[in-house]
Amino acid sequence: MAKNSQLSTIKKPPKHLLVIRFSAMGDVAMTVPVLAALTEQYPEVRVTVLTRAFFAPMFAQIPNVSVFAADLKGRHKGVVGLWKLYQGLKPLSVDAVADLHNVLRSNILKRYFLLGKLPFAQIDKGRPEKRHLTAAKNKVFGPLISTHQRYANVFGKLGVPIQLDKASPLARQPLSTRVLEIAGKDAKKWIGIAPFAAFQGKEYPLDLMADVIQRIADTKAYKMFFFGGGTKEKDILDQWVTRFEDAVSMVGQCTFEEELVLISNLDLMLSMDSGNGHLAAIYGIPTITLWGVTHPYAGFYPFKQDSGYALLADRGKYPRIPTSVYGKKLPKGYEKAMYTISPEAVFHKILEVLDSA
Repeated sequence: MAKNSQLSTIKKPPKHLLVIRFSAMGDVAMTVPVLAALTEQYPEVRVTVLTRAFFAPMFAQIPNVSVFAADLKGRHKGVVGLWKLYQGLKPLSVDAVADLHNVLRSNILKRYFLLGKLPFAQIDKGRPEKRHLTAAKNKVFGPLISTHQRYANVFGKLGVPIQLDKASPLARQPLSTRVLEIAGKDAKKWIGIAPFAAFQGKEYPLDLMADVIQRIADTKAYKMFFFGGGTKEKDILDQWVTRFEDAVSMVGQCTFEEELVLISNLDLMLSMDSGNGHLAAIYGIPTITLWGVTHPYAGFYPFKQDSGYALLADRGKYPRIPTSVYGKKLPKGYEKAMYTISPEAVFHKILEVLDSA
């Protein structure tokens, strides 16, 4: 069935939307402000998000939004598993599907949903323009459509256009007893620090980050919370907690839901081009991001954050930046691109943002 004919069945705005976005954490987090805007602007519309169960707490605050957990490594694995998933979704009686992922799994589900003649719209990821942006030769360097807007465009195809400029951040969450036990009750401002990224080219060198942390600790004015995951990252953060005053590692301390509560109460987040920056941004927390071989022009800048909150590697010295959309490509000679962002610059940006908040 042709794309236009899929959408031609839409006679009126849907009452119950299925939204597909399986992973990764940052990409899923970027759906949150879009869905919050959708439900605020169309309060009569119900939304079911098809994603990993782990991500469900992200959506807990949004009215009319529920999560259907996909077990893609278990009972929903493979073509047969996706058929079972489709059968499990049918009783929900959705009347349109917004695919914000557009990968093999969602395309298989698309075939199943079209059997039932449901309107099915997919994200345009803008692959050609992203190839031009990241090209080593004949690069076309300029800002692309944001991922948030690409998500919103999908809903426009389904008859519910969204005005992202009117979107509001999620409210700060009440601090639970458990979070207060971890964080303490002093009056210092809270700074979140997420020093890790999926790829080397997106990660601020740890020796430079330790320098930034030392500068913050020396002020004795702030409490720092370190975010990460995995054994190696836990070991590094545990060493930093021992080394620096007023520092707490969140790894293994609480549930993801409790971690979101803490993030929603930060005064500032310092992050790479990674998921924690997007988590902070959905609560409107001022979020400073550090960019190595990726670049905000690719469309993954945290939602409604001031463009001045991004500190970028020097393209004068490293003109091939961005070398890829997700940071997978680290060309020879670009290993130290992030060293062009000085710890002093990061520290002063933190003070500047906190002073203006």
